Amino acid sequence: MQDKNYTTAITVNAPPEAVFAAINNVRGWWSEDVEGNTAMLGDVWFYHATDLHRCTLKVVEWIPGQRVAWRVLDNHFSFVADTTEWIGTTITFDIEPVGAGARLTFTHVGLLPDHECYDVCHDAWGTYIRGSLKSLITSGRGAPNTGAEITAAAPASIKESIMSSKDSFTTSFTVEESPEAAFAAIIDPRAWWSGEFEGSTNKLGDVFSYRYQEFHYSKQVVTELVPNRRVAWQVVEGMLSFVEDKTEWVGTTITFDIGTRDGKTEVVFTHHGIAPAVECYDTCSDAWTSLIQGSLRQLIQSGKTELIELAAPAA
Repeated sequence: MQDKNYTTAITVNAPPEAVFAAINNVRGWWSEDVEGNTAMLGDVWFYHATDLHRCTLKVVEWIPGQRVAWRVLDNHFSFVADTTEWIGTTITFDIEPVGAGARLTFTHVGLLPDHECYDVCHDAWGTYIRGSLKSLITSGRGAPNTGAEITAAAPASIKESIMSSKDSFTTSFTVEESPEAAFAAIIDPRAWWSGEFEGSTNKLGDVFSYRYQEFHYSKQVVTELVPNRRVAWQVVEGMLSFVEDKTEWVGTTITFDIGTRDGKTEVVFTHHGIAPAVECYDTCSDAWTSLIQGSLRQLIQSGKTELIELAAPAA
């Protein structure tokens, strides 16, 4: 397994100062249950997510508008053999101006692919950084954990998400808007999924093709369409230019399940067959997180969204 720290990046139409402020507002994008101060050099604070994860972190670098770094002093996972895998790792946020906006590069230094928690942590960080933190920066509203809720989890619990991650990628969110609004947004992927489309997407049996630059082509069939409850697309053709098996998507299924949770509408997205063992998993799960937690969620909430230009796959 390669020695590669987990990293992901986002570009936003906001100045570096706004990005820096959002990062330091940990309760605004990671968890409302953080204990202690998080926004100054030397601050020590505590994070926990039910009985599944708790850790103690210290702010070890704090350069306004440029960089934030946290050192993990203590950690406990309930779902892996080595419950201390995060101890001694460093979580960094590097900010650089890009035109009128900024680029944020997030790295969890020491979180490596051979760690047992890597797949779950990879997906969770993707949800928080590319979804919740980006939303906080761009709209002023993030999607932090609230109480026992785990942002990256499937409906029942993150433990189910851990099990399902063996053969799929899943992520979910809740919104105040109705199931009808969520369904209408989902079946209009042109409004939230950047790329080129041909064909219809809003009736059972519809066939549509999607292309993103030279990196991705797929043809999909609408196989389930239950108004305000469920949408499913079956991938019947596919080509990925950046992996050895260019047909990795062929035969996989993309589903959107809509329900209610604590009086809100919940959307659970799953790409069945895109498992952590699949070569495209890191790139595809990062892209899906940006699209689902960012563009689709924003479309449901506001009726409009800024289409995200997906990052080019690593060579």
